[in-house]
Order: sequence, then C-alpha cells, then structure tokens
Amino acid sequence: MQDFTLKIIKTISQIPAGKVATYGQIAAMAGNHRGARQVSRVLHTCSSKYQLPWHRVIGVGGKISIPKDQSGYHRQKSKLQAEGVEFGLQDRIDLHVFQWQGQ
Repeated sequence: MQDFTLKIIKTISQIPAGKVATYGQIAAMAGNHRGARQVSRVLHTCSSKYQLPWHRVIGVGGKISIPKDQSGYHRQKSKLQAEGVEFGLQDRIDLHVFQWQGQ
C-alpha cells in the first residue's frame, strides 16, 4: 500500500464524531493537496476493512457528495445527524461550525 494511501486512512480515522472534513482537506493533510479523488477511492475500497468513519467526509461546499436519490445519501445524513451535525438550507453543513481542523 502506498504511503499516501496510509496517510489518508490515518487522517480519516482521526475525524471525531460530530465533525466533518472535505475530500480536499484530507488530501492536503495527508500530503497531497491535489489528491481529493484518491481520498474518494480510498473511502470506496478501504472503509469497511479499516472501519473508517466514511460518513464524516463531505464535499468542499459542505454537502454530501452522494446524489440525494441514492440510499447512501440518507444513510450518511442520518449518521451525521445522530452525531449532532446540523444541516441547513439545501442540506448544507456549516463548515465554520462542523469542520474538523485536524490534530
């Protein structure tokens, strides 16, 4: 496994309940500010194996990246709400309030 992939896994695993992080933010924290797509790939392939809190990773605009008409959208939203994350207009999360700032 590549070093960058391991850093992504470690970073995602550190996001606390009640906070979110964006794909680009995780990529930058893991050492590659242009690696947001790789963060997505890691989430798809490694979430179960490493028990990653996949639901805490969202798009840069404060929105869930899964289309609303897919069941994964509602599952992610429910998990976040259960942790106290609030959704505003157009199901947007206020990153000033809920974005994880890292260590």
